[in-house]
Amino acid sequence: MSIEHVLAVVHVSDIEAGRQWYARLFGRPEDNNPMPSLVEWQVLPGAWVQVFHDPDRAGTDEVNFAVDDLERHIDELAGRGLEPGGIADASKGVRLSRLRDPDGNVVSLIGGFRVEY
Repeated sequence: MSIEHVLAVVHVSDIEAGRQWYARLFGRPEDNNPMPSLVEWQVLPGAWVQVFHDPDRAGTDEVNFAVDDLERHIDELAGRGLEPGGIADASKGVRLSRLRDPDGNVVSLIGGFRVEY
């Protein structure tokens, strides 16, 4: 098996509210809108976040993003009107900040992430 793309799906109850919130999260409009119930952002080559209208599953998802400068990303998000939580120490130098989209899906920013500990 050769995996070419990874697609993380976030379920929302209102696709337009989801589109607006995730556009603020990523700091830009979506990269693709293949159908009325789906908008997508390419976050890395071959890695996508899909925001999908599914009211029955909305609020049940969690997406983690490892970032290079946790404080800077938190400041940028706050500047875009989002409300990231405080920084919590996890372990081995890893730190986390979480925020929730309008449906309650959790987006975590991870500072200090590395492949091997």
